[in-house]
Amino acid sequence: TKAPLKQSTLEKVMNYQIIFLFLILVTISLISAGVNKFQFSNGEVHNYLTTEENADNNFFLNFLTFFILYNNLIPISLLVSLEMVRVFQAVFIDNDEKMHYVDKSLNVDTYAVAKTSNLNEELGQIKYVFSDKTGTLTRNIMEFKKCSIAGVVYDADHQILEKHMANKEVRDFLVLMSICHTVVPEKGEDGKIHYNASSPDEKALVEGAAEYKYTFVSKTSNSVTIRNHLNKQETFEVLAIIEFTSTRKRMSIVVRTPEGQIKVYIKGADNVILERIGKTASHNEHQENTGNHLDDFAREGLRTLCLGVSDISEEAFKDWSKKWKQATTSLVDREQEIENVANLIEGDLRLIGATAIEDKLQENVPETIEKLLEADIHVWMLTGDKQITAENIAKSCRLHKDGTELVDVSDDVPTKVRSKITDRLEKLKKNGKVGQNNEITLIIDGKSLTHAMEEDIRNDFIRLCTSCKAVICCRVSPLQKAEVVELVSKFTKSITLAIGDGANDVAMIQKASVGVGVSGNEGLQAVNSADFAIGQFSYLARLLFVHGAWNYSRISKVVLYSFYKNITLYIIELWFAIYSYWSGQVIYERWTIGMFNILFTSLPPLALGIFDKTCSAETRESNPALYKTSQNSELFNIKKFWLWIGTAIFHSVLLFWVPMLAMSTGVSWSSGHTDGYLILGNTVYSLVVIVTCLKAGLVMDNWTWFSHLSIWGSIALWFIFLVVYSSLWPSLKFVASNMAGLFMLLFNSPVFWSCLLLVPVLVLLTDCTATFVKLKFFPSESDKKRKEEKKNKTLRFDSHQGESGLPLQEQASKVVFNKKNGTTVTIKKETKEGNRWSAKVANSDDEEL
Repeated sequence: TKAPLKQSTLEKVMNYQIIFLFLILVTISLISAGVNKFQFSNGEVHNYLTTEENADNNFFLNFLTFFILYNNLIPISLLVSLEMVRVFQAVFIDNDEKMHYVDKSLNVDTYAVAKTSNLNEELGQIKYVFSDKTGTLTRNIMEFKKCSIAGVVYDADHQILEKHMANKEVRDFLVLMSICHTVVPEKGEDGKIHYNASSPDEKALVEGAAEYKYTFVSKTSNSVTIRNHLNKQETFEVLAIIEFTSTRKRMSIVVRTPEGQIKVYIKGADNVILERIGKTASHNEHQENTGNHLDDFAREGLRTLCLGVSDISEEAFKDWSKKWKQATTSLVDREQEIENVANLIEGDLRLIGATAIEDKLQENVPETIEKLLEADIHVWMLTGDKQITAENIAKSCRLHKDGTELVDVSDDVPTKVRSKITDRLEKLKKNGKVGQNNEITLIIDGKSLTHAMEEDIRNDFIRLCTSCKAVICCRVSPLQKAEVVELVSKFTKSITLAIGDGANDVAMIQKASVGVGVSGNEGLQAVNSADFAIGQFSYLARLLFVHGAWNYSRISKVVLYSFYKNITLYIIELWFAIYSYWSGQVIYERWTIGMFNILFTSLPPLALGIFDKTCSAETRESNPALYKTSQNSELFNIKKFWLWIGTAIFHSVLLFWVPMLAMSTGVSWSSGHTDGYLILGNTVYSLVVIVTCLKAGLVMDNWTWFSHLSIWGSIALWFIFLVVYSSLWPSLKFVASNMAGLFMLLFNSPVFWSCLLLVPVLVLLTDCTATFVKLKFFPSESDKKRKEEKKNKTLRFDSHQGESGLPLQEQASKVVFNKKNGTTVTIKKETKEGNRWSAKVANSDDEEL
């Protein structure tokens, strides 16, 4: 399917606010034009504003004048800044060495990849994570561990011996493992056969059969050759192959044996195979034992498959073969036709056993899931595995803990599934716990999920699921995975993330707000369809807690600051209109207006968006709870947006009226020049540049060299521009004719310098006070951690200084660890003179100083 177009939630909220600002822009333009019309109607006609030919006041033209005058209230430059910031953020993700996965044994060397930059900030607001199991939580490196044949378990301790080969079930079992697959053999230079497979499961089964001396040798389009335990080659004529699909959950091969018999060998999920077993004793005599063994295998966290066989007569096969050819060549509803014909031959099976394959967890998966849960993220595991296997994997990766209640709503009877859901939901309602992150793990299988997703019960089911800390859906199809993700996204309105590694995860990845692909052994389908790609599941924590939280904070500040600076500058045109007879006269020089976003305030948004960070990466990774700030959209929401707009309006009032009042009695120079609108305009413009740049510095949490350059450099650039631009005329006659020598007038005016020194302090006094009060009395968790970081940094610096204040190495000192307990390290120093000095360093992970 075509990948959907995704847009971040922050951008959606921003777009709605832009619409409101546009309506405000239209409103104040109408008001300004209306006031102008009212004054004109009262007989207040000024000839210098109109000509005799156009004496009538045109309301529409005045509206357009004011609309153009105020149009920069909506910052078009924001879109450019956002794109630049997002590109840099994507580069940071792509080059993060902490997310660089190298496995030389598998010849893997891969970095994280941001395949789109539009969703960078979305990574900081994830509420639900939907994860596949195989290849995502596990390594997808399969190893054949044990099997059950005719009700008997064979493993490393009880192996299949020569005497067992005479058993018909054992022979059929090993033949099935060695011929029912899509593995391709390849002879190496050493003469040994190496197997290539798209599915690690199939490769493990073929290698498992080879261990018991049933070796897959070669295949053609119509035959399969194996070498048996007697070292003799046997060739099976392939009559038909019914391939495995995620919907069928089974694979069959119809062959003619060397003895001339026609047989159907089939392998697949236990729930699919067991329902196709014949009813006679010869068909199901081992079903009970095999079922118990399947449960035992699943409790060990092993992946299981059931194996069956059936004998087909020549006539029955001929009749079926005709239908098969028709189905495979059908042009209409071909897949359904194949399924219908396959069901005719995949029945009345004889159960011969089951296999158990081990797929180990990836490194740090339990720790990662623990961190996700600590960050108040709901984790759902959607897998095609058996329920008991899913439960045990959930316990192994700490998705389900011993102290957490396990609620199983699976049942073969639809009405019982409904009653389990409603009864449990009612219990939560009585305790007032619906919608909370309760210590409950819910588990449901694919068959029961079909009933739970029906129209009349699905809302109750989702309400129950979203009241649980974790959810496990087992034996689910790719379509069901996508439906679950879509339903949760729509019901909760939360930002969701789906992570998987195979083609069966593509639908789920595309339905989620953010899709993450894991580079695994099942190809690159998931990676190609995802928004971000990582090498291991454990990297998801860093992707969310570090890059996600940073990106969200940075983008939020860029958006808010961009609106703030534009409104601060351009709303002053409205205040000036009061004194300009609502004529549409501009207070600023025309070129300086255009340069505001291009030169003088273009760098502060980049400094905020690229280098700003609330806490270090190490602090964020070790404190997942910090993620809740960005997850709950505390840094960018409607309230926050309009608070910044209000601040901009408040600042604009002070920035205009304080200089206006300062010049109210008039300013003159010894040369005979007097002040005018450009003197006031450039004074105000200078103050706006200074205040908006300093405001950016006030909201920065991390100062770098680029931060200093962007703030002080932008301010300096304006004054350099003012000097140069005021000196161009008359050398360049097409620009700055009304600005000639203006900088000399400004720089020689005590009023200008007084405003330059006092107004920024006055304007930002409220902001500084509010920031101080917040940090001192109402600090956020991020503020507290940042304060701890600075304190620890100071302690570490001091610990490098001896009694004389010189670095330790200059005193020929020896630093040794006396004790390392938890987060405290005691360091003792002995100088050559025998003096001792010690210091405690909190939260130090250093092994040496």
